[in-house]
Order: sequence, then C-alpha cells, then structure tokens
Amino acid sequence: MRPAQAIHNWQADQKGDPGLPEQKPEYVSAFRTLYGYAKPHMWGFIGVFCCTLIAILSDLLQPFLMKIAIDDNLLSGKNDYKGLLTICAIYLGLSLSSLLFTYLQSNMLQNIGQSIVSRIRKQLFGHILKQSMRYFDRMSSGSLITHVSSDTEALNQFFNQVLLSLFRDGLTLIFIIVLMFQLDTQLALYCLILLPIIWAIAIAFRSFMRTTYQLARTRLSRLVAFVAENLSGMNLVQVFHQQKEQEKQFNERNSQYFQANLREIRTNVVFGRTFDILSNLSIAFVTWIGGNAVLGQHLEFGVLYAFITYIRQFFQPINTITQQWNTLQSATVAITRIWSVFANKPDVMDRELAPVDLRKEELNEDEDERQASLSSFSLEQVKGRIDFNRISFSYEEGIPIIRDLDLHINSGELIGVVGTTGAGKSSLISLLCRFYDVKAGSILIDETDVRDIPQATLHRLVGLVQQEPYLYSGSIIENIRMFDKSISREDVIRACEFVGADTIINKLKDGYETKLSERGSGLSAGERQLISFARIIVFKPKVLILDEASANLDSHTEQLIQNALQVVSQDRTTIVIAHRLSTIMQADRIIVMSHGEIVEQGNHQELLEHDGHYKELYEHSQGNVAV
Repeated sequence: MRPAQAIHNWQADQKGDPGLPEQKPEYVSAFRTLYGYAKPHMWGFIGVFCCTLIAILSDLLQPFLMKIAIDDNLLSGKNDYKGLLTICAIYLGLSLSSLLFTYLQSNMLQNIGQSIVSRIRKQLFGHILKQSMRYFDRMSSGSLITHVSSDTEALNQFFNQVLLSLFRDGLTLIFIIVLMFQLDTQLALYCLILLPIIWAIAIAFRSFMRTTYQLARTRLSRLVAFVAENLSGMNLVQVFHQQKEQEKQFNERNSQYFQANLREIRTNVVFGRTFDILSNLSIAFVTWIGGNAVLGQHLEFGVLYAFITYIRQFFQPINTITQQWNTLQSATVAITRIWSVFANKPDVMDRELAPVDLRKEELNEDEDERQASLSSFSLEQVKGRIDFNRISFSYEEGIPIIRDLDLHINSGELIGVVGTTGAGKSSLISLLCRFYDVKAGSILIDETDVRDIPQATLHRLVGLVQQEPYLYSGSIIENIRMFDKSISREDVIRACEFVGADTIINKLKDGYETKLSERGSGLSAGERQLISFARIIVFKPKVLILDEASANLDSHTEQLIQNALQVVSQDRTTIVIAHRLSTIMQADRIIVMSHGEIVEQGNHQELLEHDGHYKELYEHSQGNVAV
C-alpha cells in the first residue's frame, strides 16, 4: 500500500476525532500531515520566527559594523575614538541580543516540538491498543517498540534540530545574499554561481542518502525485535542451551546494523566534506577577485573583509543543513512508518447504533431487530445464554480452523471443552471474547450478537483466565483490581480469600502491597494463576472462561482452583478448556472437539459409555495406553 493511500485510509477511520488532522488523500505527504499537529502551535512558531530573525540580524550586522570601522574610520585617517567606542558598544549589544534571542528561540521550539511529539506518541500508543489480535499476530513486538520509541524520537529530532536549522540557517542564507549585494553587486553575482552547484550536489546525494537511512532504521527494528523476542523467551533459551546460537544470530543482526551505520556515516562524511572543499575554494576565489579589486583601488578593504566574513558564514548554514540531512531522512522514514501504523484499521470494531429515519415507512427487519436487541441489552440483566450458530472461522484464507460449528449453552451451565491440540478449543473462546470475528454464522449472548455489544461491555461480561497469566509491574492489589480505584481493597481481599490466594499473599513481606516485577517474577506459576483468578472474580463476570487455567498447577493448587470454581460457577455460565480431564469431569456437559468440529458431547459417564474420542482421551490421561 502506498503511504499516501495508507494515510488516507487511516484518516477515514479516524473521522470525528478532533485531535487527528484531516488531509486530502491524493496530495498528502508525511510532512504535510504534520501540519495538523503543528497548527495549534502557530503563534509559538511565529514567536520562534521572530526570535530567529532578531538573532540572525544581530549576527550578520557585526561584520557590517567592522566594515564601517575599517573604511570610515581607521583607513580614512579620522581616528574618531568616540565613533569607535560607539561601534564597539553596538557590537557588544548585538552579541548579547544574539545570545538572548537564540536562547529564547531554542527553548520555544523545544517546547513546541516536545508537545507535538508527546501528542503523536500518545495517539500512536492508543491506536496500537485499539488493534485487533490479528494485527499482533503479524506484527512483532520489537517493531512496535521501535515505532513508539525510536521513530517518535526521530520526530523529536526533526523539530528540535532540522526545523530549527531550516528556520535559522535558511534565513541566514537569505540575509547574507542580501548583504553581499549591498556591499558589491559584481562580487555577489560571482558567488551566486555556487548555488546551482550546491543544488546539484544535494540532488545527487538525496536518493542515495534516503535509501541508506531507511536501511539503517529497518535493521535497527529487526535487532530490537530479536532482542525483545529473546527476553520474552529467555527460559527456553536457557533450558535448551541456545545461548551460543542466539548470540550468533544477534551478532549477525548487530553486524548488519553496524554495516548500515558505517554506510550512513560514510555517506554523511562525503556529503559534508564536499561542501567543505567547495567552501574553501570559494573563499580563495573571493580573496583573489577581491584582492585584485582592492589593489586596483576598485574596492574598499573593509568591503572585502566583510565579504570574506559573509562568504564563510554563507557556507556555515549550508554545512549545518547538510549535517541535519541524515536526521531529516530518518524523520521522513520514521513519519512514514508511524503513519503506516495509523493506517491499520482494527479488524474488530464496535458497531454504531444506526439512527432510525422515522420518515421511512419500511425498515429493514433484521436491522430493526438488531437495534431493538442492542438498545435493550443491559449488563446487569444478562443471564448468560450463549449460542454459536453454525460458525466458521480461519486465521488464513483456505485454512479453516472451525467448520460450521453449532453449539448452544444454557445460562448457568458448566461446560467442559476437550480435544487434541489444534482442535479449535482456544479459537472458539477467542471468538466468544471477540478477539476475532467469525467468517460465517453468529455468536449470541442472550440473543444479542457479540458484534453488536460494545467491546468494553463484552469484556466486562466475559471473564477470561488463561494458561499463562500476565501480571503488571506494581502491587498485588493493583494487579487484581487492574488499577480500577472503584474496586475497594475489601473487595480484592474477599476475592483472594474466595480463591484461596489470601494465605499465599499474607506470607509475603508486604502482603497485598508487595511490588511485583514484570510478569510477576518471584511467584510460582500456581501463585500467579491464583492472582489472575482473583482478578476475574473481583470483576464479577456473567460468563467465566478458564482456558487451560490449571495446566501448570500442582495438585494442591489445582484443588484450590477446583474448590473455588465449584462456588464461583454457581448462577454463572462457565466454560472450562482443559487437558486434565479431572478438571471437567463434574461439568454439566462436556464438548469434544476435533479439527474444528464438535464430534461428541454429553456428561462424563455418557461419553465414557459412548466409547469414542473422549474415552480415548480419558484412557490416555489415566496412563492406559495400548502398546
């Protein structure tokens, strides 16, 4: 997808959000889109422009003062000490003025730049949080980390370095040319010959430099993604003694990034040194032409002195701009990458309740029924009946995971779901939680399609305990109530007592205020699972799902979960996915899945008598495997 089209698609999705800029898709570019973020700071940019203007004039008038001192005083033989003191005082005042307004412009631009980048970073993280699970299936965490950190930092450098250079050095060039024409028109015209040469060099380097900087950032993204992947799977790396292999792969990626950086540096050095050589040749040329004019008494010495000073200053802003060229290229690449993230539309989105046009005599019956169902849907009144109506689903086209599955669960029913790996058990739960949408059919909760229920409501309605619980950095109590201050400490403690986690937590040094590190390291798998179970209980879901929640628990902890489950499943629809059949033997009904289909269902005893898939799984779990 082209960047312009991607940005257009993203903007079309973001209509109604006043914080995001709207652009015409066919003309939009990365930097033009930034105008929407810069527009609220227009008065600040005007202030920066004014400060920059005063600072530049303060710098550039100093050589002109020296020209006056040399030609109108020293070489004229006036020996006007009072006039010289006046010129010195003005020179000092200009120096102080340059210092003051340079300080002001830098601080003002820093403040504007940081505000814009902070806003983009906030919206970028918020946009990533809204993405569907399918997006995270195809995007590495390292790439997303790079977008939020490195790419936004490249934007920050654009505002604080590149934009400042364009303001300051661009105006400096213009004023230097004006002052050179004021001093001597013929000599100024000779110097203008340099402009086409400079332009040609810049064009020649531009495409090559952009490719170089994009290569460096891409390899950095891959390196970060590899490190993130290894840190998250460090236990596997160590268990299977993969340290040397992973170090080898890291060194390969690090070497590739190193080579890309060297290429970037070499390109920058060649580009910069080309201008240095051109600067020195220009000064020599002006000195030769101007010196002959002075010797022939066609030019005043003070004018030549000022001209040489200006020609030096002429190349200083050019050198500064070229030094920022790599930052400009990095920012261009970063903006394109950031907007490519914004261009991604979530696969799963809330449906808006369409307004009813009372002037129409007829309404679509299905739409009318859907709106009536949704408007009457209340979280407090949910009973918990679930209907999977002939659903089909696949992660990739042509590879079906669930095929025409039809399942109806009564409110308050405890359902066990078993099957071999790849049978579609977890996919079924992901569809109920609406991490993905079905390809065909529908899933209803109390006769309301889950696609018509706002996701925030659905996720309060359906509580999920997964096999690998995730805990955040923070206290135990905050991890349980998920930083929701409306949930009291007493409710948290009651939930922990309910699942049997209270005893374990009270043994810790700081009890419920114990600080957990990322992913809850320091706690056993069973202890983390109990805390995640208490987290679900405290939110009081109408539907409870345990997805292999007891797979990593010892027998004692599993018994605690079983005891809690018997109580918490009362008057609540409960779905338990389990490899350990002991977890679901007492279920009201057991669903046996194979290759995305329900092949058997019934209670434990009925399925054993059926002498089918379930009996085979049960015998395997008991160790009765025929040789």
